Amino acid sequence: MSDQKNIILAVALSLIILIGWETFFAPKAAPKPAEAAATAAPAAVPTSESGAAPVAAPEATVPGSAAAPAVESPRVNIETAKVKGSLSLAGVRFDDVTLLKYRETLDATSPPIDMLSPMTAAKPYFVEMGWLSSDGSLKLPNAASVWSVQDPNAALTDTTPTVLTWDNGAGLRFTKKISIDANYMFTIEQTVENTGEAAVTIHPYGLIARMDTPATAGFFILHEGPLGVFNDTLKEVKYKDLAKEQRLIEQSTGGWIGFTDKYWLTALAFDPTMRIDATFNHSTVNGRDRYQTDLRGEAVTLGAGEAKTVKSYVFAGAKEVQLLDSYTESLKIPRFDLAVDFGWFYFLTKPFFYILEWFKGLLGNFGLAILAFTVVLRGIMFPLANKQFKAMNKLKKLQPEMQKLQAKYAEDRVKLNQAMMELYKKEKANPLAGCLPILIQIPVFFALYKVLFVSIEMRHAPFYGWIHDLSAMDPTNIFTLFGLIPVTMPAFLHIGLWPLIMGVTMWLQQKLNPQPADPIQAKVFMIFPFVFTYMLASFPAGLVIYWAWSNILGIAQQWVIMRQGKTA
Repeated sequence: MSDQKNIILAVALSLIILIGWETFFAPKAAPKPAEAAATAAPAAVPTSESGAAPVAAPEATVPGSAAAPAVESPRVNIETAKVKGSLSLAGVRFDDVTLLKYRETLDATSPPIDMLSPMTAAKPYFVEMGWLSSDGSLKLPNAASVWSVQDPNAALTDTTPTVLTWDNGAGLRFTKKISIDANYMFTIEQTVENTGEAAVTIHPYGLIARMDTPATAGFFILHEGPLGVFNDTLKEVKYKDLAKEQRLIEQSTGGWIGFTDKYWLTALAFDPTMRIDATFNHSTVNGRDRYQTDLRGEAVTLGAGEAKTVKSYVFAGAKEVQLLDSYTESLKIPRFDLAVDFGWFYFLTKPFFYILEWFKGLLGNFGLAILAFTVVLRGIMFPLANKQFKAMNKLKKLQPEMQKLQAKYAEDRVKLNQAMMELYKKEKANPLAGCLPILIQIPVFFALYKVLFVSIEMRHAPFYGWIHDLSAMDPTNIFTLFGLIPVTMPAFLHIGLWPLIMGVTMWLQQKLNPQPADPIQAKVFMIFPFVFTYMLASFPAGLVIYWAWSNILGIAQQWVIMRQGKTA
């Protein structure tokens, strides 16, 4: 009959959605890094509003280039509780930053996360800040200029800043005061003193250079690559798109620019009141990709005997949500939290994150926080679940009448549909009422998935038993008898214990629902627990635990509804 066909069509469309999810949202193979090369291309320069390029391009020098230092430059050590590394005094380059709080794997002996690396490393990744001028005769510090440090024996710590100086010998003296907070933010105060007789005009600039296309998670729902916020609007650029376009330009008052990985961010920003030109750049040298993000501030004019200071910021660290929010509040870096890819459902994902954070603080475990949060969600949706159960039961009671109508109007589809609509109207039944809670659950499910997938607070967060990382899939596998058979199975043959628990609870929940009168419909719906068990096997364990626990609560809700006599 028509209703049966509509339901089967809905099931078919649901399966198409699931297949599409697997096709577009499943992890893809990481791009193969380009072969190493010895040189890098010069960076492009943001144009002025008139379209002219009034200043020379900042260049990130590499070994073998004419401007590169002949020997390893002296360095200033960085020593805080969360960061270690060093600054190169040649060009004052941020090219050696390691995050002590995070490690590459769950193994406590695995290496800490290397954020920034010098040109001598396999994957160079660094930040430079300095000055530019349209006057080619004006001598300015460049990437090869070695700066003098005020105290050669002192390290840069969160309580002791570093002061560096450089004199061009022609009336300009440059000073950089660099400080770092207790987390991952560097503050750079660049002062220029004009002791000459003529006025000079210069522009502050900053750049982040990254050699080779980095390996990414390859998920459609996660952005990894160049990004920035300009005029309070997020702009994300894919590596492959930048490689095609070569150069993209933005202009803004305030804002920030950088590169994001799944959990890590390198970004730079100027004073939020400064007008900036920003560019995303790509070049290829000897087969090696080079990506660069630039900021150039508005012109600074210094009269004779005048000194001016420009403040800027460099962030190189973990994308901790509350920390990024605090920088928006304290440093006025606009919408810094958008570095975390909360996606289309931002209005849900970010509140969900803070609710989970609150429960985690209360219960001491993110897994328990997920369970508590699910109880809250189920409580909110209890009236809808009740309505769904009643609607499904009413439709089941109408099945005999609908079968009679089908037999009566077997040759007239128009009259059949009219008669069925009259029946629905008379009995006050809505065939779509049972779908509403499911439609509401979809954005909730997706938002929670985003929180578990993108927030570093979930990375390596343990639960109990065999779940040591809620952001990774269940490591057990039914096809190896949960580890008893010492074999490595292909990825498509991996179904852990928690996905099995989820599938069983889903099957039990369906058994408690009013079953469709048509046996074909009943069989189609019974396929879903098996489909979802397989589909969710590769999802983060935290999400599977959420779904299984939600099913258990749903079973309890249905039992309460039946006990209250709300169903026939």
